[in-house]
Amino acid sequence: MRALSAGGLKSAQEETLAKEVRKKERSATAAKTARLRALRLAKEATDKEEADRLAAEKPDAVASARRKRVPASAAKPAKLVRMTY
Repeated sequence: MRALSAGGLKSAQEETLAKEVRKKERSATAAKTARLRALRLAKEATDKEEADRLAAEKPDAVASARRKRVPASAAKPAKLVRMTY
């Protein structure tokens, strides 16, 4: 019986140690995820600010791009391909 209880104690210690290791790994992964999320959100915010600033500087850029389009009626019609059989 003594061997069983000693083996059971060792098994319980290993299980506790394994749980602690998994807990540390989960917390490390969560910290890494939080750090990367914060970096991504910060980058998105700066990109949005830059886009807003550029849009404020050149408000006609979007409108002029739309004006350059040629209406479908004024476009050149496709060439007619005659097919012989």
